[in-house]
Amino acid sequence: MIKDRLVAWSPVILLLLLAALTWWLDYRVRVPEQQANGGAGKDPEFYIEGFMAIRMNPDGTRRYELTGTRLTHYADEKGSLLASPSLLYHDYERAPVTVSSNTAEVEDGGDNVHFRGDVTISRPAFGETPELGVATDYMHVMPDEEIARTDQQVTMTEGNSTVSSVGLEFDKKAREIRLLSNVEARYETPRSRAAKAQADER
Repeated sequence: MIKDRLVAWSPVILLLLLAALTWWLDYRVRVPEQQANGGAGKDPEFYIEGFMAIRMNPDGTRRYELTGTRLTHYADEKGSLLASPSLLYHDYERAPVTVSSNTAEVEDGGDNVHFRGDVTISRPAFGETPELGVATDYMHVMPDEEIARTDQQVTMTEGNSTVSSVGLEFDKKAREIRLLSNVEARYETPRSRAAKAQADER
């Protein structure tokens, strides 16, 4: 009786074994492909639509805010991916500074943010100080330290002046911008308001 049952079930067992073998072979092929593609096709551990993180000053005012259209985190990654990121530093004495790009990698709980693709740092004009803009392909920003740096080609404009270099360090606290190498500049001295007014009257 037992032997007859085994004979009757043997085609089913063979099909199950064949299905398991097929799945295993497919898995062995797909895993290296995903690893080669940087994890493409993996399911995220979690994601957040309309992401926003805010850091406050001791007096309760906003210090900076990091936003993005979507934050995605994978279980085997040390950081998270942020789409259309924007980091806005509030400055209540001068003008706010904004860092934006196509994508960013957020690491160490937000202590390090790597902006990639069409990266811009912008600050509007205020008082006698003209508008400032920085453009590059990559920028490593440490939000709490208010430091940004890159080793890539950079173009910086301030008013009518333009400077290009390879590598840049921006220290917001110290109000310093350091150009690291291969610096080329076209500088125009800004006119005073009185001189500008006289020119406009002519």
